[in-house]
Amino acid sequence: MANRFSDTLFQLVHSLEKSEKRHFKLYIKRSSANQELKIVQLFDVLDKLIEYDEAVVLKKMKGITKTQLTNLKSHLNKQLLASLRLLKLGENVDLQLSEHLDEARILYNKGLKIQALRILEKAKELARANQKFNTLVQILSLEKKIETLHITRSSTEKTEELAAEALQISSHIDRVTRLSNLALLLYRWYVLNGHARNNEDEKDIKTFFRNYLPDTRAINGFYEKMYLYQSYCWYAFIRQDFLMYYRYSQKWIDLYDEDPQMLTVETGHYVKGMHNLLNSHFDLRNFQLFEKTLQRFEAFAKTPTARQHDNFRIHTSIYINSARLNQVLMKGSFKDGLKIIPGIEKNLSEYALYVDRHRILVFNYKFATLYFGSDNYDKAIDYLQKIINGPLDLRIDLQCYARLLHLMCHYELKNFELIESLTKSVYRFMARMKNLTVAEEEIFRFLRHSFGLPPASLKPELEKLLHKIKHLEKSRHETRAFAYLDIISWIESKVYHKTMGEIIHQKFIQSKKRHYPTSK
Repeated sequence: MANRFSDTLFQLVHSLEKSEKRHFKLYIKRSSANQELKIVQLFDVLDKLIEYDEAVVLKKMKGITKTQLTNLKSHLNKQLLASLRLLKLGENVDLQLSEHLDEARILYNKGLKIQALRILEKAKELARANQKFNTLVQILSLEKKIETLHITRSSTEKTEELAAEALQISSHIDRVTRLSNLALLLYRWYVLNGHARNNEDEKDIKTFFRNYLPDTRAINGFYEKMYLYQSYCWYAFIRQDFLMYYRYSQKWIDLYDEDPQMLTVETGHYVKGMHNLLNSHFDLRNFQLFEKTLQRFEAFAKTPTARQHDNFRIHTSIYINSARLNQVLMKGSFKDGLKIIPGIEKNLSEYALYVDRHRILVFNYKFATLYFGSDNYDKAIDYLQKIINGPLDLRIDLQCYARLLHLMCHYELKNFELIESLTKSVYRFMARMKNLTVAEEEIFRFLRHSFGLPPASLKPELEKLLHKIKHLEKSRHETRAFAYLDIISWIESKVYHKTMGEIIHQKFIQSKKRHYPTSK
């Protein structure tokens, strides 16, 4: 059966830009061997296919057996990667360092030790300038090997410097490894569970963080600081300490302002850092700083650095789209937000090869929230069903809130015959996932008892509910409920007979006046 993304070679061919395809054709046609002409033919066939189907490929590649096709695909894959390596060499420091190392090894194996050492010296300068310490270890290892096995006329001071540098870099890499492991494991915890659900989660995260965090007194250099700040970001975000989350997201970005050349060396981490900084402004409702940061990120998206590689271009686009949705949610301009959904969905479809399930899950939830805020509950349900009917291996918190929002959509649609069974089902699910807070308990209690009430009795019940949960906004472990689902604004819209968008927009305007008063 045809499957658009079932074949890795097909994915590679369809990821190529026009310039990369043109370069490959020029690169491969330098050889006139029959095998090379065959792989060009295979390349053209794969390039024209919308979905990968081996039967179609064999039909178009006349005279080729299934076994021969496997060999041709393997050969084409190697040649494509070789072509890309040659094309991207000048753009990528890691590729340049790898080439220097390969050249030094070849020269050394030929017995040309002095020439190999000169190449390694050049590689060391490049590695140091770009803080590529992992590669520097390999360079020093080969350099020490040559100095140990052969008489190279190097001075005693030179060999002592070599030994000292190796020890220094070893200590640095150990700290980077520990810190990057900590950041990675904290991120993994978040992707699986979302925010800390209770005091038990909070205690576990604090213990884990303290046990993994190395001695920070020796922290120095771009990478050590970056992974330290990333670790604190995830630690704060999981615990919903949004002020700490903001501070360390800003420190993360400040590193690039202090050392601008690292923007081209570690672009991916910059993109992720800007995404986290925008999220921190969203969580703290720092409206003015959010807009300023978003403008900076949008300007960066147009630079050659951001557009240099598919990875950077795609993820910058995804994170900017996510920020634009958050901007709509902050302002309560839900109907305006609906206008940008088709464009985002088009981008997600275009980037389907590169977008992970977690990102799709988050977008579907945001889309559902926009439709819910726009009173289009049927459309909200369509997006929520994509989450509810999907696998349960990611973001337990979003899985829970998708079900709660789904229940609220049916409440708004007055599908009262479903409310009782749905309420029980969602309550059991959230209890099993240990995702029930006081706010949600009150919501369930209200939904269970209110759907049979006459309109005259409903408003007093809503006012009681608002009174019960309003004060919980400042409680750390209750914040999660309000961050994912603005229950208070929903209740207020019912009490004050306004749309949810009007309620949120009014809060947005009041908050801007409070934080940024106009001068008289």
